[in-house]
Amino acid sequence: MVPTVASCIDLVVHCSRHANGRRQVTEILSLGRRVENGIIESSMVFRMSDGQLLPKANSMPAAEKFARSGYDVAALLEPR
Repeated sequence: MVPTVASCIDLVVHCSRHANGRRQVTEILSLGRRVENGIIESSMVFRMSDGQLLPKANSMPAAEKFARSGYDVAALLEPR
């Protein structure tokens, strides 16, 4: 069951809530295709650093899935 669910999810967005109720994205993970002992492989795509959500060049989400939707993952992860 876990591999089937994992294959349906591309990205996981983690948010935190500040004391004033405001929510903020703190990291975005890409799920891999491997599952071992019920744990889904994942890698960091974006992480909050010094108040900015920054891309992590060491990971690449399933580029082919995003390409079918018209997104170039490499271009989205380039520093601005």
